[in-house]
Amino acid sequence: MQKCKGGNTGYFMPPCLSDCWLLAAIASLTCNEVLLNKVVPPEQNFTDEYCGLFKFNIWHEGDWTEVVVDDRLPSYMDNLVFMHSADKHEFWSALLEKAYAKLHGSYESLKGGSTSEAMEDFTGGVTEMFDLKKAPKDLLTIMLKAHDRGSLMGCSIDADPNQLEAELANGLIMGHAYSVTAVKMVEIQTPGRSGKLPMVRCRNPWGNESEWKGAFSDESERWKYITDSDKEEIGLTQEDDGEFWMTFGDWQSNFQKLEICNLGPDSLDDDELVKIGKKRWEATSEVGEWIPNVNAGGCRNYLQTFFTNPQYRVTVTDPDEDEDDLCTILVGVLQKDRRKKRKEGLDMLTIGYVIYKLKDPDCGPLDVDFFKYNASVAKSPSFINLREVCGRHMLQPGTYCIIPSTFEPHNKGEYLLRIFTEKANVTHEIDEETAIQEDQEEKPPTEEEVEQEDALKRSFKRVSGDDMEIDAFELRDILNAVFKKEFDFDGFGVDACRSMVAMHDGDLSGKLGFDEFKTLWTDLRKWKGVFKEFDKDSSGRLSSYELRSALHASGFKLSNRTFSTLVMRFSNKAGEIEFSDFMLCAIKLKTMLASFKSYDAQRQGIAAFDVDSFVATTMYS
Repeated sequence: MQKCKGGNTGYFMPPCLSDCWLLAAIASLTCNEVLLNKVVPPEQNFTDEYCGLFKFNIWHEGDWTEVVVDDRLPSYMDNLVFMHSADKHEFWSALLEKAYAKLHGSYESLKGGSTSEAMEDFTGGVTEMFDLKKAPKDLLTIMLKAHDRGSLMGCSIDADPNQLEAELANGLIMGHAYSVTAVKMVEIQTPGRSGKLPMVRCRNPWGNESEWKGAFSDESERWKYITDSDKEEIGLTQEDDGEFWMTFGDWQSNFQKLEICNLGPDSLDDDELVKIGKKRWEATSEVGEWIPNVNAGGCRNYLQTFFTNPQYRVTVTDPDEDEDDLCTILVGVLQKDRRKKRKEGLDMLTIGYVIYKLKDPDCGPLDVDFFKYNASVAKSPSFINLREVCGRHMLQPGTYCIIPSTFEPHNKGEYLLRIFTEKANVTHEIDEETAIQEDQEEKPPTEEEVEQEDALKRSFKRVSGDDMEIDAFELRDILNAVFKKEFDFDGFGVDACRSMVAMHDGDLSGKLGFDEFKTLWTDLRKWKGVFKEFDKDSSGRLSSYELRSALHASGFKLSNRTFSTLVMRFSNKAGEIEFSDFMLCAIKLKTMLASFKSYDAQRQGIAAFDVDSFVATTMYS
């Protein structure tokens, strides 16, 4: 798309809509021509084969998305209502704003946001937020590295609730988003000092005369201490164009917030990086969701459910080049599609993450005991209700577990986890293969259970008749006579008992002999004991968050996907697993896994069924 040539490029008039945050991000985008051309394809214009449509590329929750809009823009009295360029013949910014609004559902959905959000959507990067009053000691180094990697940066001064965007005596505007367009070490020579002076260049996206009036402002006498060659190198202009320089010290003292959007592999390809002479981060990403009653465990305050959250293994092996054997790692957790869902009454969730060091790099999902006795090595700066929470951490080489979560449990939402490192990292979800654990030791029966077995044997002989076999109806009567004495429930239904028969009916007779019945009873006794162990309050119900641990104690290993399916299948409306459902779940699992194994000839986790075998296996279980 044709963009204005000359001094006004990247300067905009303040919009009527409260999306100054978006304006500042677009202004920052103009500082990187390669990125700008990726978002706003330059081959578009109003002449060649013009059809009234414009295309834009916007990064949306993990992928670059092409957004097409027509050329109609909201106006009032021949003036554009929302964002527009200072040059009246330049429309790309207004059209880009329209495309952004379309992606998020409406112009109204753009009310209230942060510069970081838009900077990410125009780059595919991860944005860090710094409180400059509590800034890290190496902030200057961080900013110099960020500039070296082509990162987009923005800064602001907190607004006075009684004065919206009020101009201060020093020329800066409160509550206004500025772009940081350069960070440089400049050679300075004064009568009392010589050496390198760290300086920051800022841009007011309105492009007006509201500029910094302190040291090294456009009219400052101090520029005489900077050589002409350095002035030329940093591109110094002394015009009322909204762009100005400050010393790093003055900048940090006067601004209160800094946002750095770090570019990743999604931002620019290798050829584009070479073109602008920039480095880039190495990055990995994972998409996931928090599902109530399954893995929406909340933060560490909720210990009994926290361990059910999604867990990700991250391995970093190579330290940074300029650090003492430490690795820089940026972690970002982005909640998906929440801005669009505002019209459904859904606002941003409060999200964060925690990082733990793993002693065993090949371990399976961490259980509640791990979190009881192990402290985290790092965590998100806070749990916050923004679209993304991001933090920078210095970690020793090794393997870590990152746990993204909402603050409170039971919150439903989708997220994108992104991990940026200076050197390559390896990331994947911690999971295990669904299987029966073959090496479990059987607990000897208690004295009470021995008496039960004797009673069951007598019942079996009485009910079975001359053939010494029982069907599902007879099994129901035998088991309910025993279990209804221990548990307050309606008893096992016929379907549950049919599944029990199927589990041990090797000859497909639809009945169980006494030896088959004994094997079934051994399983039921074990699962009953596990249920009682996890049913701490003897309510006859388990929390669905405890189901995985209970099934693990019963001899089953479950993948995350399978566990989610079981919760959906066997939990009640309150997200609880009742005794009869727990037993049926264990029965179904054992039956189906045994059937699968019988068809997995090569023992590679792949079973081959014809249609009749598949129907018979799934229906008779």
